[in-house]
Amino acid sequence: MSPFRDPLPLAQALIRRASVTPADEGALDVLEQTLTALGFHCARLTFGAEAGRPPIANLYARRGRTGPNICFAGHTDVVPPGQGWSVPPFEAQVVGDHLYGRGAADMKGAIACFVAAVARLPASETSAGSISLLITGDEEGRALDGTQRVLDWLAERGETLDLCLVGEPTNPRHLGEMIKIGRRGSLNGRLRVLGSQGHVAYPHLADNPLPRLLSMLAAITARPLDEGSAHFQPSTLALTSIDVGNEATNVIPAEGRAAFNIRFNDLHTGAGLERWLRERFDEVGGAYELSVEVSGESFLTPPGRLSDAVSKAIAEVTGHTPELSTTGGTSDARFIKNACPVVEFGLVGQTMHKADERVPLADLEALTRIYLSVLRACLTIPC
Repeated sequence: MSPFRDPLPLAQALIRRASVTPADEGALDVLEQTLTALGFHCARLTFGAEAGRPPIANLYARRGRTGPNICFAGHTDVVPPGQGWSVPPFEAQVVGDHLYGRGAADMKGAIACFVAAVARLPASETSAGSISLLITGDEEGRALDGTQRVLDWLAERGETLDLCLVGEPTNPRHLGEMIKIGRRGSLNGRLRVLGSQGHVAYPHLADNPLPRLLSMLAAITARPLDEGSAHFQPSTLALTSIDVGNEATNVIPAEGRAAFNIRFNDLHTGAGLERWLRERFDEVGGAYELSVEVSGESFLTPPGRLSDAVSKAIAEVTGHTPELSTTGGTSDARFIKNACPVVEFGLVGQTMHKADERVPLADLEALTRIYLSVLRACLTIPC
C-alpha cells in the first residue's frame, strides 16, 4: 500500500516550508520527492532571473505518455502570514479536527489531496492516459514567471494538456458547494488629468483639472456596464483612489489622479473596455493620460463532460449538488483556458489569506476522494 494515500502528512510538509511569494523555501523539493516516488517524471523550471526579476521556481510533473493528459494545476506560494495567529503559521499543527497553517486552504492542502488521490489509483487504472501536475510559485505574486511561462515551455516541446483541474479554494462555506467554470476579467486603470497651477483667487489664470477629473469619473460610473450574461454576474467598476496631493488651500493644482478596477464578464474584452474609457474621457475633453493593465480576460468553460465529472464526484462524496459559478477574483485558470478546458475545485476558502487559516481534516479526506473519482472518470472516458 502506498505511504502517500493520506493527504495530511504531505500537506503538513508543504505548509512547513514558508514559501511566501517569491520564495520557494524547498516546497517544490518536498513535492518533487513525493511525485518521483509515485513514478512521475519531474521538470523543475525557473523563470524571471533572465529578465532581472526574482527567480520563480515551478514544477511540471507527468506520469504516462499517452492521452488524454489530465492536469492538476496549483501553486505552492502563499501570502505573508500577518499577525493574529493562535498557532505558528508555518508549523502545520493539527488542533482539534483542523489543520492550521498558511496555505492549508490556499492551496497546499488541495495539492496534497490530489497527490493522495493519485496514490490511491489501482495499477490497473493508471495505464490509460497520463496524469500531470503544473505547480507554480508565482500565483500570489505578479504571475509573470509562473503558469504562463510553463505553458509556453510545454508548447515549445509540443506537449499538450487535454483538460485541467485547478485546486483553488472555490467553496465559500462548505465542501462541495461550488465549482468555478470561468472567471471575470480584471482591468486596472490609472487616470491623470492635466491642467495648470494657479492662485484660487485668480482661477481664470489657471486651468483647474479637478472638475474634468470628476466629470470623467462620473461618465464611467453613471450607469452599469451591463446586466450580466448567461453564466456571469454584471460587470463592476470600482473607484479605488482619487489623489490630488495638494495641501495648500489657496492653490489650484496642476493635475489630479484617479485609479479604478473593472471586473468584467464575457460581454467585454480588455481592449474593448479601454476604447470605451477613452471615448468617455474624450467626450469630457481636456488633456489627460490613461494607462490600462489587463491582468486577465474573462473566460468560460461551457458546462460539459469536465464539469459533469467533477459535479458527479462531488455529489457521490458529499451529497451536494455544486453551483457552477464564475464569481470571485482571478486565478491562473485565466492562462490555462488557452491550452485546454479548465475548471476549478478545491477546499473551503473562508479562512484563506487570514490569520489562523485552516481546513477540516474531514475535508482533506473528502477532497481526496473527489479527486480520485474525477481521475477515474476522465481516464476512462475522455472529458
